[in-house]
Amino acid sequence: MANIRSAEKQRRQAAKATIRNRAGKSRLKSALKTARAAVAEGKTDLRIGFSEIDKAARRGIIKSNTADRYKARLSAAAKRIAK
Repeated sequence: MANIRSAEKQRRQAAKATIRNRAGKSRLKSALKTARAAVAEGKTDLRIGFSEIDKAARRGIIKSNTADRYKARLSAAAKRIAK
């Protein structure tokens, strides 16, 4: 248990951030799953998946390099299906 007011406040802030980040991560995973399913069906429109990936990166849920990697893999899969 925190004895200092600033430590108690930091604990409260961390708890809120954890909830917010968990929700964002879940939303990202769902969007990736949907995008991968769309690619598997032969659809090449990846705007929704890219949008969610970019939002997660902007909010700090994932790093920008991770977002770029996700997008590159989705694009590569779409190109393979298109051929």
